[in-house]
Amino acid sequence: MSDFPSAPQALSPGTGPVPQKLKRSIGVVGGTLLTLSCVTPASTLFVVVPDLFADLGTWTALTIAIGSLLCIGVAFCYSELGTLIPSAGGEYAMVSTLAGRLTGWLVFVLSLLVVMIVPPVIAMGTADYLAPVVDVPAPVAGGAVMLLATLAGLLDLRANAWITGVFLVLEVVAAALVAVLGFAHGERGADALVHGTAAAEGGGPSAVTAMMVVSGLAIALFVTQGFSTAVYLSEELENPRRNVARTVLATLAISTAVILVPVIAITVGAPDLQALADGDLGGMVTAWSNSAVGTFVSLCVALAIVNAGIVMVIQNSRVLFASARDKAWPAPVNRALSRLGRFGSPWVATLVVGVPGAALCFVNLDTLYGVTGVSVTGMYLLVAVAALFSRRGAHRDAPAWRMPLWPAVPVLLIAVMAYILIQQETQYLLWAGGITAAATLYWALYLRPHPDARWLVSVPEDTGPEHCGEEPREPDAVAVAVA
Repeated sequence: MSDFPSAPQALSPGTGPVPQKLKRSIGVVGGTLLTLSCVTPASTLFVVVPDLFADLGTWTALTIAIGSLLCIGVAFCYSELGTLIPSAGGEYAMVSTLAGRLTGWLVFVLSLLVVMIVPPVIAMGTADYLAPVVDVPAPVAGGAVMLLATLAGLLDLRANAWITGVFLVLEVVAAALVAVLGFAHGERGADALVHGTAAAEGGGPSAVTAMMVVSGLAIALFVTQGFSTAVYLSEELENPRRNVARTVLATLAISTAVILVPVIAITVGAPDLQALADGDLGGMVTAWSNSAVGTFVSLCVALAIVNAGIVMVIQNSRVLFASARDKAWPAPVNRALSRLGRFGSPWVATLVVGVPGAALCFVNLDTLYGVTGVSVTGMYLLVAVAALFSRRGAHRDAPAWRMPLWPAVPVLLIAVMAYILIQQETQYLLWAGGITAAATLYWALYLRPHPDARWLVSVPEDTGPEHCGEEPREPDAVAVAVA
């Protein structure tokens, strides 16, 4: 039997209950707010970027810029595949449909690693930015944020779009304030951005090599990774064939600007290389202004982290919901994870994401960073592989956004992502590889022997243009409209 899934069939009353469907309740603006909140530019800037400053010094901005350029190609792949396969399953639904069930399962495992690890990584940063008000250990603060985000994730998606929209405004204000202060207190010229220098352990400058930049690209890809949330929300977006691509591309552009401009400002405005390596951005803001401004920025960042937690829990619960609908697990687990609450959200899946996320806040942070970087890079690689199959058979003439420079873009991405992977630390490759190997064994023993009853990856039938309030369009017309 072919490893590629057949077209989904609706269940008849005699064969069992029809799976519950998510409600289309948000437009492109609400989807963009939610997606930007998942990228959470300010919390990424204040929580993740300081680690890059410690390793890459003045080449941090260059590394993020290179990562963002690579993400343009990734965004093209997501936009095309997301409009072809608009499913809450995100990457795994797209890849399973186009590149085979096993490849889709491996993407699902990598995405599950990412969606389980990223929220606690971000949440633990709350403690540093609550310090001006209250002293809380990082794991405790992170766990509390995860539990709060889980409660918010149980609400209606439209309500969460407004909540996250308000928080997003605050975090963008904080990032803009940091940029203004950094440029106003410049200690070095723009030429520092192209001379890789970091603080050495014994003091003084240390040269940053090109290989260090390549190794740091895995984290740089993680910096803007959240733009893929638009794909996860495609079952709840109105007019998904049009709005998925718009949301993905707009989010990447906005988030790159919101993150990269302050990074450049911090690089030129840091008092010295040691201050840059220490990554105490709140302290820099206080030194550039006063304690009141520093406290305001710190509290905005803390709110941004809560915002990120809410959106990530929403996104990640949809991944588990879709996997249960597609029968990835034993029947009792599938029934539980696909259950919707009174607000239309998959409440069991939300709890399964949020509660373990709180527990992960007590795991070593470096390990979480390393495994996440490997998982994101591997996931992007497999999505690029699927993009090579997006224009064959029935998909060739399907109405969808079409990327420019196909197939050169996915081929280049595959080569670059593979190279970045082999440059990562062995221990992180072993962690991610071991989990992937265990998942492959689960596939071989449980999922593959029953292709007609397990891992039935499907796309909801009402996602086509004829059901979403828009007329079918030729691919080129769609591309022009989105551009």
